Amino acid sequence: MVCNLNSKIALVTGGGAGIGRAIAKRLAESGAIVAVCDLIGESAGQVVQEIEQAGGRAYGYALDVADNGQVEQVVKQIESELGGVQILVNNAGITRDSLLIRMSEDDFDRVLAVNLKGAFNLTKACCRSMMRLHWGRIINISSVIGQMGNAGQSNYAAAKAGLIGFTKSVAKELAARNITVNAIAPGFIATAMTEKLDPAVRQSYIAAIPLKRAGTPEDVASLCLFLASDEAGYITGQVIRVDGGMLM
Repeated sequence: MVCNLNSKIALVTGGGAGIGRAIAKRLAESGAIVAVCDLIGESAGQVVQEIEQAGGRAYGYALDVADNGQVEQVVKQIESELGGVQILVNNAGITRDSLLIRMSEDDFDRVLAVNLKGAFNLTKACCRSMMRLHWGRIINISSVIGQMGNAGQSNYAAAKAGLIGFTKSVAKELAARNITVNAIAPGFIATAMTEKLDPAVRQSYIAAIPLKRAGTPEDVASLCLFLASDEAGYITGQVIRVDGGMLM
């Protein structure tokens, strides 16, 4: 199956590294013009260079997704420079792990602000152009942790579970405008974040995966490309796991 995005305007948050980087590059390879947004502007710029060197089109933007005023400003800039956003990938996310009894209020609030409120901010800002165009794709990167929970990650699990409920609700609101909204729930993916784990902990995660390996950012990007394409036009409100069978 060839998923041609035909110069559609795509915005990817957290696009400077890991899963976001892989998604931005995959969408660009398939013909999208990609707005790579990241808290660290230099990281977004590096991904833009990689896309351009491969023959694609991309533009970088520094963005704190938790800051609604900044989101509105950057989306307006993207619309002015590139056109209305047609594909939105809410990928930006952080972790601040700690057992509940030790977790600070700031650590709880910041994880929800980035992982959940950030998706609200971007979706609200971008869906206006999708509604005018009567076409859109919104893809939220959740996590299997939002479905199964994990000790030491009550803030992260709450945010990712909230993102699933947000996905289903917005899917019902926007379906009449030919806008689909879906969530991807990755399992244990090999990124810089998971590489920081203790080797024994990392191996215990892999041992619990039926496929006996960590996933790659490209595994997630492949599904994201499909959901962003015309081929997935009759799929909405779904949560699709990319986890090697970790959660069955």
